[in-house]
Order: sequence, then C-alpha cells, then structure tokens
Amino acid sequence: MKTTAQRTGSQGEDLALSYLQREGYQLLRRNYRYRQAEIDLIVQKGKLLVFVEVKTRRNADYGYPEAFVGKKQMTQIIRAAEQYILKIDWQGQIRFDIVSILTEPELNIKHLPDAFY
Repeated sequence: MKTTAQRTGSQGEDLALSYLQREGYQLLRRNYRYRQAEIDLIVQKGKLLVFVEVKTRRNADYGYPEAFVGKKQMTQIIRAAEQYILKIDWQGQIRFDIVSILTEPELNIKHLPDAFY
C-alpha cells in the first residue's frame, strides 16, 4: 500500500512524463535505481539524454517543489546517471532537468532544463 507521498510522487511522474512526451521526449526508463539513488525519468530527444527529477507538491505554501532538490540528491542522481551512461554506452550529450509540479489551486507544470550538474 502506497503512502500519500508515494501516490503524489507517482501522480507527479505521470504528469511530468505526459508533458515531456508532448514536448517530443521519448521515455527510456522510469524509476531507475542505482544504489541509494533513484532517477525518476530518463528520456531522450534526438541525440540528447535527459535525467529528470520530478518534484510534486500540492501548493507552494512551504516553497516551490524545485527548491527541495538538495545537493546530496543531486550528487546521487549524477552518480546513477554516470552508471546508466556506462551501461548503455551513451556517446551523445546529457542534461539534468527538474520538472516542478503544483497541483493546487490549479495544475502548474514547470520544466527546468539544465537544472543542475
């Protein structure tokens, strides 16, 4: 049984994926795990491989979702991405994005390309 936070996170990933697919990105992996790290979405657009962290909140009362991606989490995502790149022998460009989602008072999806690295 999923917790409320897990359901919100899963819903946010669904919304982010739909948004990215409308923008021309193709899903390669979802919830890719490497050691303690998890990459929510790995997508590709042309010769660009994008590692996406999705942050979903009901509202911005305690800050915007993207503000909750800390240095430790960024470091873990980068390590997992490096492992994935080696695994598939990726030779093209890479990028680290954040998709920030607020669900209230109305749905607001913000894509932040090149958010960290």
